[in-house]
Amino acid sequence: MSVADLQLDERGQLRHFLTVEGLKRELLESIMNAAESFASVTEQTVKKVPLLRGKTIVNLFFETSTRTRTTFELAAKRLSADVLNVNIATSATSKGESLLDTIRNIEAMHVDMFVVRHAQSGAAHFIARHVAPHISVINAGDGRHAHPTQAMLDVFTIRKHKADFSQLTVAIVGDILHSRVARSEIHALRILGAREIRVVAPRTLLPAGIETLGIKTFHSLDNGLEGADVVIMLRLQRERMNGAFIPSEHEYYACFGLTEARLDRAKPDAIVMHPGPINRGVEIDSKVADGHRSVILQQVTHGISIRMAIMSMAMRRDLGEKPA
Repeated sequence: MSVADLQLDERGQLRHFLTVEGLKRELLESIMNAAESFASVTEQTVKKVPLLRGKTIVNLFFETSTRTRTTFELAAKRLSADVLNVNIATSATSKGESLLDTIRNIEAMHVDMFVVRHAQSGAAHFIARHVAPHISVINAGDGRHAHPTQAMLDVFTIRKHKADFSQLTVAIVGDILHSRVARSEIHALRILGAREIRVVAPRTLLPAGIETLGIKTFHSLDNGLEGADVVIMLRLQRERMNGAFIPSEHEYYACFGLTEARLDRAKPDAIVMHPGPINRGVEIDSKVADGHRSVILQQVTHGISIRMAIMSMAMRRDLGEKPA
């Protein structure tokens, strides 16, 4: 079974959300359109809609996270679902229980969805292939492979500021080699028809053959930012590095840190993004992170709406209804 077949049911509706790769533009636009309708929920006195009342969603995070886990939890609660956060550090998995046995035991509690974050690439796909037919799986980040909901909230944020993807030049800067976010963003931007996608990084932080994804590579930040409409900064993922990929953080910032002076090479109305957490003074200067062109906090806010949209679309497929 292909990934596309695994993610979609026979009617082409979401069953799981594991990767944006291979999805159609119409589906990505449907997710963003649904997110638009959910954005107003956060402005209401009672920040809830009853779409998933009676459903149980399990946050199964084998990696630490703040923004992703909390926005998934808020999204589920605003859809009126019951939420179970499993503490992996004290779960049976830490005592030697297999991943599949952990899933089977939680599944026996009659849950409806797993939101999975795991250090191993392919973990969410593995779980999706083994869960009961009525259960949905959302990939909240797996190894170096994919982080599809982050990519969706990023392109949703871009659409809020830049309506026509076909006119955009997007520069993704930083640790491309270890970034699942970068891979998912590249796929999403290509599907949505971005004019030019650039990756900017030292040679040691670029994966071999990345040009096959239809992007342009730059080893100079000044050149990579020239005329960009969108600048997406990535953090150095020290926890995934097994060797010396850069001489030092100080030297990395000197060459690839985003400062106000360097940002001037982008278009005057360029926006600055970052999936977080931010390392100030390593990949980005505080004046840029907190400046008027930064939409970093907007990304966090939009993450709730996007995750509401994805969960509602996956969970309501069996009702034959369209998402709100």
